[in-house]
Amino acid sequence: MIVGLPREIKEGEYRVALTPQGVNALTAHGHTVLVERGAGEGCDFPDREYERAGAHMAEEAEEVWGGSELVVKVKEPLPGEYRFFREDLVLFTFLHLAAAPELTSELVKSGITALGYETVRSSNGGLPLLAPMSEVAGCLSIQKGAYLLEVHHGGRGVLIPGVSGAPPANVTVIGGGVAGVNACRVAAGMGARVTVLDVSVERLQYLRGLFGGSVSTLISSGGTIEECLAASDLVIGAVLVPGFCAPRLLTRSMMEKMPRGACWWM
Repeated sequence: MIVGLPREIKEGEYRVALTPQGVNALTAHGHTVLVERGAGEGCDFPDREYERAGAHMAEEAEEVWGGSELVVKVKEPLPGEYRFFREDLVLFTFLHLAAAPELTSELVKSGITALGYETVRSSNGGLPLLAPMSEVAGCLSIQKGAYLLEVHHGGRGVLIPGVSGAPPANVTVIGGGVAGVNACRVAAGMGARVTVLDVSVERLQYLRGLFGGSVSTLISSGGTIEECLAASDLVIGAVLVPGFCAPRLLTRSMMEKMPRGACWWM
């Protein structure tokens, strides 16, 4: 098979769908890999490493899309890439089509075979390709939240772990999946007072066993969310409904009850 790796063009996206090691594994099994020059620069993978791994380098994205049977990406195609869709092409990337009606329409109209990483399930029903991204998001949410809590970034001037004479931050995590678990792990590790909410009693039992007394658990409902918001310095939204847009759990009236300078990250 001819596998294509175009450069990501979405603003702020620096990831790449194939590392040089991945290219080496594909070429070792007899596949051809076309890589657009500069595709790996954001991850510090120079073109020479892809060439050393056996890739054929392409100067333009059109050459990669047009010469491949399978195109692998990180993020969903942008309008400038719709012209590359064709019936005999397979696209493998994050799609999140529930929030992208225009992209959905273009995919259907073109006849392309498109597979979303976020829809691939393992034998036990898990989402193995989405999980690593959720893990990163959960960790980053606390890191970013700590940054935004600083006064000169508009926050309350609260340190996550607290200091002598001042209590630690109150962190509320809504959703106990992969992103939520990692948000809890980082926040608790930094010394915050952490509360996690989820609709599943079984999941809360798992989280209680995982974190012991370092994380409090609550059944998620409108009332408990509102109660937690009023006492939170940082709120993390980590709810996933596979195949659908994330639910909007926080109303304006709820957010108005948050302490002045508190932060939320959804």
